[in-house]
Amino acid sequence: MKILSVNVGLPREVIWKGKPVITSIFKVPVDGRVSLRSLNLDGDRQSDLTVHGGVDKAVYAYPSEHYDYWRRELPGVQLPRGMFGENLTVEGLFEDEVNIGDRFRIGSAELTVTQPRLPCYKLAIKFGRDEIIKRFLDSGRTGFYFAVSKEGQVGAGDSIETISRDENRLTVTEVTRLYRRDKDDVEGLKRTLSASSLPDGWKEHFKRQLAKLLSTQL
Repeated sequence: MKILSVNVGLPREVIWKGKPVITSIFKVPVDGRVSLRSLNLDGDRQSDLTVHGGVDKAVYAYPSEHYDYWRRELPGVQLPRGMFGENLTVEGLFEDEVNIGDRFRIGSAELTVTQPRLPCYKLAIKFGRDEIIKRFLDSGRTGFYFAVSKEGQVGAGDSIETISRDENRLTVTEVTRLYRRDKDDVEGLKRTLSASSLPDGWKEHFKRQLAKLLSTQL
């Protein structure tokens, strides 16, 4: 497991459907060591802090292996590293194997997996097509966010070392499944509430869904 690319970007204004929009989804790879802090990487900044950023979304990682899938799905579209807005293009880490709460060491930093990525309309801006949002979610190739447990420096080529696996074994894929499709999975929903690293917003959503299901069973 390793980092293939570290990608950063600052807010910029673009025109989308005739209106100006501020976005930071345009990330580009950088050379050398980059300081990874509690809220982002040096040279990177989120635009809309109401839905992006914060300690639970400090760093976004995307598996490099998914790029082959998207090249087949989107022939003719250029897909450089960082195309999905990820900060870290990773190799060997997958949504169906990584648990919420798993901890990793990358370079001198330590990170904890917190949640899958749910794309907003800015992914459509990046690709210039609205349908990419649904296709992205339906594919299950969402990538995932890290919280920074220990600040440090990272760079392309750094190995990814597992520090610990969360005992709840709730994978990123399972969280997306419960959110998108299997909304009546009572046992699955209960498991989300035991995942200590899953952010409160996700837990509140699943708690409401669980209460709704249980009320219909009375």
